[in-house]
Amino acid sequence: MHHRNKGRILGRERNQRRALIKGLLASLILHGRIMTTEAKAKETKDFIDQLVNKAKKAKKNDAGSLSMVRMVRQRLPKDAADKMLSEEFVSRFAGRESGYTRVIKVEARKGDGARRAVIEFVS
Repeated sequence: MHHRNKGRILGRERNQRRALIKGLLASLILHGRIMTTEAKAKETKDFIDQLVNKAKKAKKNDAGSLSMVRMVRQRLPKDAADKMLSEEFVSRFAGRESGYTRVIKVEARKGDGARRAVIEFVS
């Protein structure tokens, strides 16, 4: 049974999966839109929504803001974390509580028929 097993395996071991997600998150933050497989896009969507919420909390300047900054920097490469913690990026989603990204399904990959999707930030 598959009860209480959160997340997708993505055909990788734990460390490889973490590195893959970290790279996808960094690319999405730096470029605003990436094309990948549908499963990777859906998994990335979960993580990016959590990180945007943490970045918004980090900008509130309350007691827990330093820990939120550290958490965002831990989960992203330096350049992506700096961009995410910037005032411009956080203010973009100030009026939104969740749903910061959208996943748009596109045609299958020609070589192996893998289902692809585009993940992008909602304006």
